[in-house]
Amino acid sequence: MDVPSWGTSTTATGRSRVFTTLVLVAAGALMTAAGIWGLVAPRSFAAFAGFPYSRHFVHDAGAFQLGIGVTLLLASAWADAAAVALAGFVVTNTAHTFNHVVDLDGGGHGRDAWGLAVLSLLSLAALVVRMRQLGWVAGEVGTTAAVPALAPFVRQKTILLTSYRRDGTPVGAPVSIAVDGDHAYVRSPGNGGKIKRIRRNPAVQIAPSTALGKPTGPAVRMRAQLLHGAEYRHAGRLLARKYPMLQGAFVPLAHRLGRARFGQTVHMRLTPADTPAVRDATRDEPVTRAAG
Repeated sequence: MDVPSWGTSTTATGRSRVFTTLVLVAAGALMTAAGIWGLVAPRSFAAFAGFPYSRHFVHDAGAFQLGIGVTLLLASAWADAAAVALAGFVVTNTAHTFNHVVDLDGGGHGRDAWGLAVLSLLSLAALVVRMRQLGWVAGEVGTTAAVPALAPFVRQKTILLTSYRRDGTPVGAPVSIAVDGDHAYVRSPGNGGKIKRIRRNPAVQIAPSTALGKPTGPAVRMRAQLLHGAEYRHAGRLLARKYPMLQGAFVPLAHRLGRARFGQTVHMRLTPADTPAVRDATRDEPVTRAAG
């Protein structure tokens, strides 16, 4: 039986996604709170739970509950199972290691903490390796590039978007990107300099870059188009799924708080410059069609 993709845009799938995410967040928050309670106030936790008090075992119960909670919360945002499992285990096992250090006077062996610490470090190293494989993008990347020019950007975390002043001077800015077949999407505050430049001249360049905007690969010539309506909302959803915390929470919040000064958020479609533009009569705005 085929399982609907997270990226499916049907109403039923959207509601299922919201329901699943709400359950993950609620259960994760509850387990995380219980875990912190068991770690910080083990006697109070044991009294509430109604079982005989043992500091170390309540501490361990707190560590495991904390790990379950963190894993559930990460699963609500991250799409990669290995990254979720490794990150959850690092939190669990590190808290467990700490318990064996602070509870050593109650029993156990000194070597236990060292063995657990080594396991946490190995798991952390594996998590770093996995995140590098994912391009440090743990969110959902549900599509592939339909044109070769966009292939390097499917899992790219940050790009340098270069627009041009009236005199042709290039101005670069690091932004997030989400590829969707033969085009890609980015967003920016509406009153920002790049939007003003793109309104005058839609010709831009994009290049893979670091978070600070240092290029790490060759640039590709693109054409930018400001979006409205259904595609505007679609672009926002794709960006939020690829960057759950950054573009799903922090950037939208920052844009709302700064709307009076920086204007309404703008979403743009980026299309390779050699793709001809045509007119969609139903929308009265340019759209793109693959050459050939």
